[in-house]
Amino acid sequence: MLSIKNLVHVYGNGTKALDDVSLEVPTGMFGLLGPNGAGKSTLMRSIATLQTPTSGSIDFDGIDVIKDPDLLRRTLGYLPQDFGVYPRVSAYDMLDHMAVLKGVASGKDRKATVESLLQQVNLWPVRNKALAGFSGGMRQRFGIAQALIGNPKLIIVDEPTAGLDPEERNRFLNLLAEIADNVVIILSTHIVEDVADLCPRMAVLAGGKIQRQGAPLELIREMEGRVWRKTIDKEALKEARDRYDVISTRLFAGKTVIHVLSDRRPGEGFEPVAGGLEDVYFATLTASRKVPA
Repeated sequence: MLSIKNLVHVYGNGTKALDDVSLEVPTGMFGLLGPNGAGKSTLMRSIATLQTPTSGSIDFDGIDVIKDPDLLRRTLGYLPQDFGVYPRVSAYDMLDHMAVLKGVASGKDRKATVESLLQQVNLWPVRNKALAGFSGGMRQRFGIAQALIGNPKLIIVDEPTAGLDPEERNRFLNLLAEIADNVVIILSTHIVEDVADLCPRMAVLAGGKIQRQGAPLELIREMEGRVWRKTIDKEALKEARDRYDVISTRLFAGKTVIHVLSDRRPGEGFEPVAGGLEDVYFATLTASRKVPA
């Protein structure tokens, strides 16, 4: 169990990236949803001991992460948003090098570890290929392989499917699901579908605050009968925003489709929508923007 209590982080320029964040993250996949600039990467870096928060506490299975970061690092796997590698090095040699850095000293143990991980992430056939020739999805799978060195109990992945094509995205998400049974995996992303597909628990972070958290299915049920859809002319969007609680918009065939949050039919031409996690997410962001800072 990862326990985060009253976490605050203020950067040197005065920006408050985290504002009293508290979370309980159990074993399995946990989704952290939020737009760019919400504070997700700051929270992930704080958990990963890459920066010290201004105040608050982080505890993982009895480890005081802030006071004893080295102890946490022994059981941590981390795939940051920008994962850099030496492009001319092969996948095998790079993973072997990273195993040395993670303390796998024995050559025999490293060989077993590297070969097992490359098989697990389905990169064994290209183990001798330079990383520069890897696709985006292959690089992300390599990133998970390095994060799994040492059998970590806590794994953090930050925006792991951004830029991946649908096939690579599915392959990567399936890999995460396979390893989630006995470890805590935090999936930090702005892609709603990733959380909907994988995570039995989630939270929405916006403006440095946890705006909502719970089980996705429970949060979706809370929206039943409250989401309405209407197709309008693009020119009518401003009027609609002034009149209704518009939570999302999208263009379709030259028209604008709006989703509106209301406990009753907002007006003529609206039809009910079976709300999904995307509606939960957009409604939460809309509500957070209305709260004074």
